[in-house]
Amino acid sequence: MKQVLQNLRTGATEVAEVPCPAPRPGHLLIRSSCTLVSIGTERMLVEFGKAGWIAKARQQPDKVRMVFDKMKTDGIAPTLETVFNKLDQPMTLGYCNVGTVLEVGSGVSGFENGDRVVSNGKHAEVVSVPANLCVKVPSNVGIDDAAFTVIAAIGLQGIRLVQPTLGEAVVVTGLGLIGLMTVQLLRAHGCRVLGLDYDAQKLALAREFGAEVVDLSAGEDPVAAANAFSRRRGVDAVLITASTTSSEPVHQAAVMCRKRGRIVLVGVTGLELARADFYEKELSFQVSCSYGPGRYDPNFEERGLDYPVGFVRWTEQRNFEAVLDMLADGRLNVQRLITHRFHIDEAARAYELVTSGGGALGILVEYPTPQEKSDAQLRQPTVVLQPRAAPTPGKARVSFIGSGNYATSVLIPAFKAAGADLVAVASHNGVSGLHAARKHEFASTTTDASGIFDDPEVDAIVVATRHDSHARFTVQALQARKHVFVEKPLCLTEAELTAIEQAYTPERLLMVGFNRRFAPHVVKVKELLQGVSEPIVLIMTVNAGAIAPGHWTQDPAVGGGRIIGEACHFIDLLRFLADAPIAGFEAASIGAAPGTSITEDKASITLKFANGSLGIVHYLANGHKSFPKERLEVFAGGRILQLDNYRRLLAYGWPNVAKQKLWRQDKGQKACAGAFVRAVQSGGPPPIPFQQLIEVSRVSIAVAEALR
Repeated sequence: MKQVLQNLRTGATEVAEVPCPAPRPGHLLIRSSCTLVSIGTERMLVEFGKAGWIAKARQQPDKVRMVFDKMKTDGIAPTLETVFNKLDQPMTLGYCNVGTVLEVGSGVSGFENGDRVVSNGKHAEVVSVPANLCVKVPSNVGIDDAAFTVIAAIGLQGIRLVQPTLGEAVVVTGLGLIGLMTVQLLRAHGCRVLGLDYDAQKLALAREFGAEVVDLSAGEDPVAAANAFSRRRGVDAVLITASTTSSEPVHQAAVMCRKRGRIVLVGVTGLELARADFYEKELSFQVSCSYGPGRYDPNFEERGLDYPVGFVRWTEQRNFEAVLDMLADGRLNVQRLITHRFHIDEAARAYELVTSGGGALGILVEYPTPQEKSDAQLRQPTVVLQPRAAPTPGKARVSFIGSGNYATSVLIPAFKAAGADLVAVASHNGVSGLHAARKHEFASTTTDASGIFDDPEVDAIVVATRHDSHARFTVQALQARKHVFVEKPLCLTEAELTAIEQAYTPERLLMVGFNRRFAPHVVKVKELLQGVSEPIVLIMTVNAGAIAPGHWTQDPAVGGGRIIGEACHFIDLLRFLADAPIAGFEAASIGAAPGTSITEDKASITLKFANGSLGIVHYLANGHKSFPKERLEVFAGGRILQLDNYRRLLAYGWPNVAKQKLWRQDKGQKACAGAFVRAVQSGGPPPIPFQQLIEVSRVSIAVAEALR
């Protein structure tokens, strides 16, 4: 199928052939009929991509600070690699989609195949969208009109925050698509509306929709006009739907308002607010969030948990319904807003128009009808990029399941550097898989992982998906008699661990991406400890940094939480250096942060080893990022080793051992992948003994349960 993608590094827009997304629980698979280009939002994205490095930095100063912080801890080269990898990832454009349901995911009710639906799906021939972001289209609403639903809902949410009453005087600053629909919605509320803009065409439309207007290009004074419009009382409210870096629209809004007036920012402006503008009038200022309550809440959008209507009357989904009702009875007119139409094949031309300022307003992207392209033709799960080469004797043939940022920027290059032949890469939505396949020269990319397990030419499978699928894919790969490299963690529960133990046979390698034990400085520490005959003490301090409670890694059912999901690395590292089984552990935390139930990201774990050694992992999310992210200290026989961020190793009391420092951080990812590939090719022993993988995973699960 075809999808519109944009390169953030160059700003180039392309229509790419992408594997059809896989059906997912809680989602609808939708065949697109029409999508609307959001000129304001999508123009900003394209212009950001086309901007030079300095301009990009100026637009995102917070990201620049993050880059400098990372340079201090990780070094210049890996930081720049991270930045370039991020900018290389294609961005999917679009969020105003109308189409027909192809398949209803498990757990979804209220929709059937063939339903016409509106969603925030992308510019693509087929999209997969959570059910709570989809609404059925009334029979008397055409697809062109329905395509404006999501954009209109953005304006509607701003209006709901303003809470207008019949007869109030309201200013709309910026008469783009959102602004013009906001004008109509305010008029339907019974408000008097004053519209401000520089564009004569938009001003004429606003006047047609019942607003009085101010032509800013003619030098008209908006404050004076608003004063006259409000009968010299000051307007009741201002909705800012403009897109600008200037803070002037907010200042003007404050001056226009009456005492205790309301200002809501729907668009984008500078936010250098003057206290005096707001203080004397006791003005309220609020930023509106997209389409309404539920936006960016994973429980609502991804897990399908709706808010009770008695407590949250207007969610983003119910705002979609309200807009469609307005379209159905003719109170919202969007036909006058349509200025251009493009077939999906010509979508790149649409974006040239967006950035050229050629008078475009409502740009519709149209898609092939079922008569022109069948459902079966659209639902192809695999895209072949190049003919598959014949197997090379002695080389491991590897396929990947998962193509997220870590897989694409770290794991895949590591396997490629190790000499593996890259066969296929699978992803859920198809776009990240296509990017990984292009960048690293896979033969094909797919959204159907079953073909990877069934491929007789694939020797090994790398599992680099979200944590809750690791165990399932690992068991499936082992049962398919493939070697398996699974990115940490191995699994999330004791039951999953048991299933892996039952599926495992020594004829196939199982490896977890515990790369720290392969880092060059860790290998040196291990070498130095070989001459120590007494128990040692290992202290691992992890300055992990805070992650939002709503992030998927914090969810015990999806990410496993931070102990299972990340601290397992350090439990394995200490197990490796102590060179003895873990005989027991103790764990304590400082309790949950206010307003959350998370108890495991500020914890101390003490590991007791069978040889008398002691290991302590301080896993802390309440530190400062200027401190090393990972510091290892080893106390052994009157001597000390200290390793900071896998770059600098200091030795105290070790004869003839000088300070060692690398130019760039090396956490051992390449060496870890290389050890696995060599073992697959040679049939040698596993780089990490199977029982150690099971032991570390079992202890990690037990520690997390104890802390909870």
